[in-house]
Amino acid sequence: MNFNHAIPLLIWLAVGSSLQAAPPSERQLAKWLKQFPAADANRDGKLTVEEATDFQKKLRSAASRQGVKKKFNVDPGWDADRFPEHAVSYRSPEEIVAIYKEKVGDNKRVVTSYEKPTDGSLRIVGTGHSFMAPGYQTFPLIARAAGLEPPPLFTHTGGGMTGSTRYKWEQENGIFQFDGKPVPKLLTSIANAEWDAMMWGPYFQDRPEYYSCWIDFCLKYNPKMVFYLSDAWPQLDQLDEIPTSEDELTSELFVRLGKEKHAIYGTLIGILNEQYPEKVFVLPTSDAMVLAVQAYHRDELPGVEGVHRYVGRKGRSLWNDRLGHLGSGFGNLEGYVFYATIYGQSPELIEGDVPFKTRSDYPSRELDRMFRKIAWQAVIGNPLSGHTDKNSNGISDNRE
Repeated sequence: MNFNHAIPLLIWLAVGSSLQAAPPSERQLAKWLKQFPAADANRDGKLTVEEATDFQKKLRSAASRQGVKKKFNVDPGWDADRFPEHAVSYRSPEEIVAIYKEKVGDNKRVVTSYEKPTDGSLRIVGTGHSFMAPGYQTFPLIARAAGLEPPPLFTHTGGGMTGSTRYKWEQENGIFQFDGKPVPKLLTSIANAEWDAMMWGPYFQDRPEYYSCWIDFCLKYNPKMVFYLSDAWPQLDQLDEIPTSEDELTSELFVRLGKEKHAIYGTLIGILNEQYPEKVFVLPTSDAMVLAVQAYHRDELPGVEGVHRYVGRKGRSLWNDRLGHLGSGFGNLEGYVFYATIYGQSPELIEGDVPFKTRSDYPSRELDRMFRKIAWQAVIGNPLSGHTDKNSNGISDNRE
């Protein structure tokens, strides 16, 4: 098997139509087969769901062994006072449209826009990688179950580094590693339509300027926009040695790892909020996963078999692989964190079930209700989320 396609396939399956969501269509399977012929295990010229699933697992396993690039050089242009003059973000809205139209052609929609919702839902753009993908998939379903009809998230995503804010800014602007090759997917719509918020996933070696460039551009055209940065969650590679037993994966360990995450992203968000007061907030997914570990050790996560599949080899675990992708079902928890932070309401107030696109009875209704509780605890417990709930009514004090 050729594992050079590992990252593209992870993007295709996780950020696009996930195999963990609704079963893919015949057309999707045919498209995957064309891009990744090695997935056709029996060489019959037809890709089945089972073959696609097996191929995805093998690629993720290979990616886990390889690891991700944590230390890397960035273009020295990031230290300059100004980006190169040909950066797309310096062009007029009309010029940006023309640049993107030349890239995608006349037959595709160039500017994505939505009328202002009347039900309180928000129009959101976002970047991110595979850690954001589960939440990006489940968040709109949760919002609709809460009585909102939100427009679809408009995102420009990628796998690993290619989904980072720095990478996407360079790519959209056609600067540095993308010099002269702009792909202004988000810039075009931000400059030519109304938006309420932007979401990001974090990455290694993040710097405030990787986010402030996006903020400056967004506020130029949509001054009321607010911004949300996920702090991801604890990862095994934070440890000097990888545990060999689930007995080592204690609540105390993950509390410590969670504090390390908070220190990093708390500092980053703090710097940004000094520049843009009350504009930048955390999506406390790290806190939520730490709380989930604690709940697991109290036997409060029905159906969950272990903390980390990479260590304990249990299928229904909080985490799936060494890289730190979420275990099956925990994308629902991430989506609840997104919803609770952005709308300032506890998911516990949602009546009935959310129509998640699953193919089994896991997570159960009982586990789903725990996810809702954990998400709200994480949000109101983190001072960077912008929410408190002093009267415990499930509604943020700043939204009453």
